[in-house]
Amino acid sequence: MKVSNRKKRGVAVDLTPMIDVVFQLILFFLVSTTFALLPAINVNLPESSTAQGAEIAGITITVQSNGKMWFNDEQVSLKTLGQKLASFDTEGKKKDEYPVTLEADENVTNGSIVKIFDILREQGFVSINLRTSDK
Repeated sequence: MKVSNRKKRGVAVDLTPMIDVVFQLILFFLVSTTFALLPAINVNLPESSTAQGAEIAGITITVQSNGKMWFNDEQVSLKTLGQKLASFDTEGKKKDEYPVTLEADENVTNGSIVKIFDILREQGFVSINLRTSDK
C-alpha cells in the first residue's frame, strides 16, 4: 500500500463579499440616522442677521416663554440654577473659560435674562453665548 506525502491544500474562505456587505450596512445606518444635538425643549429663538456660529459644548441653559428653565436637560428654577452651577464639574477647565450657551425664547423678558447673567457671573462663568436663529 502506497502512502502519498503530498500536502493537502487548505480551504480558504473569501471574506471580501462579507466585508462589502458590512461596509454597505455601516453606510446605510450612518446616512439614515439622525443625530439629536439639543435637548427636546421647544424654544422660539429670536432671529438675527449678524449672528456667528459657536460651539455647542459645555452648559446649555434654556428658558421657555412660560418661564420654565432648563439646565442642560434638567428642569431648574432661578434659585436652584446657582446651586447647579456651583456643583457643576467643568472637566478641568477654569469656570471663566468654560462655554455657556443661553437659549431664551424671544418672548422672555430682558429682566429674566439679566437675572440669569447675574447668577452665571456670581458662579464665575463669563464665556456666555446667546443662541439665535437665522433670518
